[in-house]
Amino acid sequence: MVWMRLLVLSLFHMSLVGSQPTQSSQQASSPPAPAEEQSPLGAGNLPFPWSRLRLPRYIIPLHYHLLLHPNLTSLSFTGSVQIQIDVQNNTNWVVLHSKGLRISKATIVNQNLAHLSDQVLPVLHNPSHEQIGIFSPRVLSSGQKYFLHIEFGAELAEGFDGFYRSAYRTSTGKTRTLASTHFEPTSARMAFPCFDEPSFKANFSVRIRRSPEYISLSNMPVVKTLEVDEGLLEDQFDASVKMSTYLVAFVICDFKSVTATTSSGVQVSIYASPETWMQTRYALEVAVKMLDFYEEYFNIRYPLPKQDLIAIPDFGSGAMENWGLTTYRETSLLFDPLTSSISDKLWVTMVIGHELAHQWFGNLVTMEWWNDIWLNEGFARYMEYISVEATYPDLKVEEYLLDTCFSAIGHDSLNSSRPISSPAENPTQIKQMFDAVSYDKGACVLHMLRHFLTDDVFQRGIVRYLRKYSYRNAHNQDLWDSLANTCSEEDFISGKHCYGSRQASKNAYLFAGEHMDLTAMMDTWIVQKGIPLVTVTRKGPHLLLRQDRFLRTVLPSDGLWSTLQQGFLWHIPLTYKTDASSTTHRHLMTTHTDSIHIGEEVSWVKVNTDMTGYYVVHYEDGGWDEMTKLLRENHTALSYKDRTHLIHNAFQLITSGHLPLDKGLDLIGYLQLETHTVPLLQGLGYLEAFYRMIEKKNDFDVISNLGMYILRFFRSIIDRQTWSDGGSVSERRLRSQVLSLACHLEDPPCLERANQTFKDWLQSNGTLNLPTDVAETVFSVGARDDHGWRSLLHTYNISLFAAQKSKVLFALTCSRDTNKLHKLLELGLEGKVIRSQDLSFLILMVARNPRGHRLAWNFVKKNWDTLVQRFQLGSSCIGNILISTTGQFSSPEELTEVQLFFESIKDQASQLRAAQVALDNVQKNVRWFQRNLETLRSWLNKQLQ
Repeated sequence: MVWMRLLVLSLFHMSLVGSQPTQSSQQASSPPAPAEEQSPLGAGNLPFPWSRLRLPRYIIPLHYHLLLHPNLTSLSFTGSVQIQIDVQNNTNWVVLHSKGLRISKATIVNQNLAHLSDQVLPVLHNPSHEQIGIFSPRVLSSGQKYFLHIEFGAELAEGFDGFYRSAYRTSTGKTRTLASTHFEPTSARMAFPCFDEPSFKANFSVRIRRSPEYISLSNMPVVKTLEVDEGLLEDQFDASVKMSTYLVAFVICDFKSVTATTSSGVQVSIYASPETWMQTRYALEVAVKMLDFYEEYFNIRYPLPKQDLIAIPDFGSGAMENWGLTTYRETSLLFDPLTSSISDKLWVTMVIGHELAHQWFGNLVTMEWWNDIWLNEGFARYMEYISVEATYPDLKVEEYLLDTCFSAIGHDSLNSSRPISSPAENPTQIKQMFDAVSYDKGACVLHMLRHFLTDDVFQRGIVRYLRKYSYRNAHNQDLWDSLANTCSEEDFISGKHCYGSRQASKNAYLFAGEHMDLTAMMDTWIVQKGIPLVTVTRKGPHLLLRQDRFLRTVLPSDGLWSTLQQGFLWHIPLTYKTDASSTTHRHLMTTHTDSIHIGEEVSWVKVNTDMTGYYVVHYEDGGWDEMTKLLRENHTALSYKDRTHLIHNAFQLITSGHLPLDKGLDLIGYLQLETHTVPLLQGLGYLEAFYRMIEKKNDFDVISNLGMYILRFFRSIIDRQTWSDGGSVSERRLRSQVLSLACHLEDPPCLERANQTFKDWLQSNGTLNLPTDVAETVFSVGARDDHGWRSLLHTYNISLFAAQKSKVLFALTCSRDTNKLHKLLELGLEGKVIRSQDLSFLILMVARNPRGHRLAWNFVKKNWDTLVQRFQLGSSCIGNILISTTGQFSSPEELTEVQLFFESIKDQASQLRAAQVALDNVQKNVRWFQRNLETLRSWLNKQLQ
């Protein structure tokens, strides 16, 4: 699943986190003792038979026969499910999941279809655990199979989880309704009673009843359509492969599609509403290419006959990998060359790459439990880069991987971070596992491992993993064993080309003349939170190394520092380059201190070559001065990735108190010589982040001088930008961001050009196609006056292009009129003109506006209960809302205010790691200003003399 990445520049925070609950009930205990065979009791006389959040393991679902009849007029649905179950211990009870469903009937029959009772069976409900218990007066015998039949009904859900309703408006103003599903992680139970845990894999045979004006889609192709009562049609879908409940999906809609076939014969179709259907061609091309690529890369055929991709008008995340029917937010699937920018194109390509990677990582092989969701999401995030680089090299996707790792570091260097593999039991805790640690850190750790093992060893290892655990569930250890090519004696005997059992216990992989214990190494990255700081010191021919835990929230001079360092040690696959050789040198650091012989003749050393490793580097004893000198005299001696990495590390070390601010500012002084987009944007991004933070404090002297410095320093780069869509992907990316910042800094030529372009667009009555790379900037400047703002709101209301609507909404939040910002927030809360799916993004954008950051925070406090009800407590949206609205607070008074609010919602805040992240951020911001504001003031005065 892809959560929306909101590309907002922030010096102090870049990610969302989940909670760290206590682990319990990993193994279910023995079943309740069978009752004596007797007349069935009324449900009121029976205690609920199960006390744990995790279901008992003594009943295994084998096959679901599911019938659903959604009514898009009454916005409700009825259904029935027949589940073939395998009973592994004698019991009178079947316990499974159900949430918000009205259960009207439950029966159990044996394999001969004989009823075990002549009465309807009692059904007990345990809403707090989202479970039901069904009592059988006759014992269900161990080793036997039975059929559990349940009839149920419910309203189509509001929101974005379970079986929910959505709608879109046609160009003639008519509203059309559809019904769609989103089950990950724990919402299949809202659509039908089921064993809703990932390890309970089963086959699914789905039937859906519908009116003739609609179509229905599910994981598998339709094999038969029958006419049933009152003109209804019933679509019968082929039986699915064995899969987890969270991957089941169905959609009832009136959409149109485009279709093509992969080289291996898989039918690929893209579905969208009739009036956005023409925006699906690019997605079709990408999906076909991606499926072909993955089949070759994984050396495993895609196991289904078809793959549908569908754009849902109301969608809470970015996309979802339901097997054979992947669902997307419209901005993640639709592409229109006239309104979609190059960034939009890259986003669509990467999201499709992510979801189709899941068809293997996640769907074919699934983590055993949600504590290891990174096995799904970290791999899918990393495969975005591998797949897009292979299929669309012109998009230069490798330039964005550094941003993913920087985002992970921003999160992981807070004390409120968590290990990649963390306990999670209840639905709120599980939802919070879908965070930057699982996705971004997971991807970056895999990137480090791939470069350490080599591409070939890594690829063969993951193919081995996917083959061995197909249609099964896996743990972290299974991945390490596959990568190290170790396995059990049983596997060895069966001819799977593994080591024997003696070698398997060592889990060893030969690297660089050392025996590496892969499990021991990777446990330091997976079950330990945080990120290491490697401090480097030159001493004659030796490089002295020290590793500590890197924290931006606690300074080395603080009393807490030593306490927070205790117990942390990583096995770090170090790489480094020197001026004496073009070779990348490698060294595995497994102790707190270490040394490497590099020779006397070396004049400079750059550690963590191309940032393939997930660690921060600090050059002590004048080392940063050497790096600054190298960049100014011969910056091309380092790759663009190394230059970007130096800039990032320097400013992270400034925040953590290891480096003075003026050292970092001096380091990026070389950027006037820089021609590569990535380091340019990295340095410019920090300056912009400073500006946006300080403008909210109304320190006019510093703001004026910093804005003047940025415009003067980057003058030649700004002046080189054209207001067009020409050039390479990198040039277009630079254009969008540089011109956006220049206009925000009130650069007269930028404002003049943007205003004139906006007037031309208005006079054309919206028919003029703006260059997509600068459209957002043009709209943002145009939104500054009343007429422009009202015109844009009208455009937003009628546009059929998701990419255009996104740009216009951003522009609307740039207004300097707080009344207009307040109106936008109210429209978002209402959910009609601005969809609820966009509310968290809207709040974030208003908070980014210096006129709106207090407004957004007060809005969140006032409407907290409504927001939680709409998005659910543990959701990414709630976490983003909390972090984005507080992320640029930087005074002790604001810190107290945030603390008081969290105290007022203590029961909820205690369940949210995002609350602790928000507090960490504000504390860090307070300290940053206390240490660095005066340094910045005096440094700017010197530069502008």
